[in-house]
Amino acid sequence: MSEAAEAEVLDIPQVYTHHVFCCFTQRPPMHPRGSCGANGAQPLWERLGKKLEASGRRDIAMTSSGCLSFCQAGPIMVVYPQGIWYTPKTPEDIDEIVTSHLLGGKPVERLIIVPRI
Repeated sequence: MSEAAEAEVLDIPQVYTHHVFCCFTQRPPMHPRGSCGANGAQPLWERLGKKLEASGRRDIAMTSSGCLSFCQAGPIMVVYPQGIWYTPKTPEDIDEIVTSHLLGGKPVERLIIVPRI
């Protein structure tokens, strides 16, 4: 079977225009590093997943991740291939990221965090 035929059988898109990684780390209360889970990530990521599914866009993927290392700034998500890091805090932030960036191609500047390297 050819590679293209195999991909079609497996229903795998060839390329994602955006791949979003969302931190699902949950540390114990009062942990010195904090965590995205403790900062309310779960309902935001659930909303993001539902919005992406409702969009019908198979070229945008969302993957749960472990710690992305910016714990106290969380919830944290990063969008590739651009490498744009976001800190959404509300359901409306998620809606704006989906509409403006993931569907419209325009990053949401007010929600971008630039990690220090």
